[in-house]
Amino acid sequence: MTVSYTLEVADVRFGGFSKLLFRWKGSIYRLLYKDFLVFCGVYLFFSVFYQQDLFERIALYCDQFTNTNFIPVLFVLFYVSLAFNRWWGQYTSFPLPDNLMMVVSGNVHGADERGRLLRRTLMRYANLSSVLILRSISTRVHKRFPTLEHIVEAFMTTHELKNFESLHSDFNKYWMPMTWFSNLAARAREEGRVRDDIALRLLMDELNKYRGKCSLLFHYDWISIPLVYTQVVTIAVYSFFAFCVIGRQFLNPEKGYKDHKLDMYVPVFTLLQFFFYTGWLKVGELIINPFGEDDDDFETNQLIDRNIQVSMLAVDDMYQNLAPIVKDKHWAQSNFSIPYTLSTAAETLKPAFKGSTFDM
Repeated sequence: MTVSYTLEVADVRFGGFSKLLFRWKGSIYRLLYKDFLVFCGVYLFFSVFYQQDLFERIALYCDQFTNTNFIPVLFVLFYVSLAFNRWWGQYTSFPLPDNLMMVVSGNVHGADERGRLLRRTLMRYANLSSVLILRSISTRVHKRFPTLEHIVEAFMTTHELKNFESLHSDFNKYWMPMTWFSNLAARAREEGRVRDDIALRLLMDELNKYRGKCSLLFHYDWISIPLVYTQVVTIAVYSFFAFCVIGRQFLNPEKGYKDHKLDMYVPVFTLLQFFFYTGWLKVGELIINPFGEDDDDFETNQLIDRNIQVSMLAVDDMYQNLAPIVKDKHWAQSNFSIPYTLSTAAETLKPAFKGSTFDM
């Protein structure tokens, strides 16, 4: 489940972010603790079993490569920035039916059974397309609908399944229900349920926007960040800490090694470096594909449930279901204000903003 902490950071306060450090679910500790324990174990192994003179010379040799000028470990920050932009792009590409259902509700007319059937079927086709594409890219959705028969139980009719399977294509057929949508919308126009061509055009425009988002999700899944980019970053981080395992070992300060006048058995700053750099790499690994089953991956199944429910409510239960039109509470007042609660009354004392140069 997606970990949300928005309410906890609504206001700036002392130690605001510090409180988040003690969370486990969705935390960097949960992502990193296994790698961290392995690194500490390998470091401890060399500390206990190495041969003094020879190993110290090897440690000095390796230590010179633990400078970030030799191994571009900071490159991981650019990689995470790229992965985050990709993650955000996938989030904004998620097909939500809200705009489409408003257009269907307002432009496909008829309070009889035929009108209701048209509106519900149109939105069912739209949601079916999003389920088909999400089933192709999300492990959660694929586990929920492992076969088309499982989709029949939720979205499709048996006749629609036959039509779907009868069309041979070497490519993903998630677009087929949207083709059914466009054909059914054209039929509704012929029947007069869609009253003019402008309304039909509006339906098709919103459908194409919806289809575009489904297509974009498919291409995000198809075209990944180039593998060589991911490999270079991973090798840079792992090789850096491979040298650190030996190069950052405790050396006897009495032997006068350069830059080793003071040394510690526990490499505190090396462990911090491991936490930061490997942590960033784990962040990139987490967000590069948000359609898995990690703590912060997208709640695709919950979004499917939400989308189908609000779609049907908008085009069926709420169709022409209006409260009586009456005069509003401020009908007779030309100048009025909306009331404040006691906890927000102080905001009324602030002058309205009119522009940064208004009072010059």
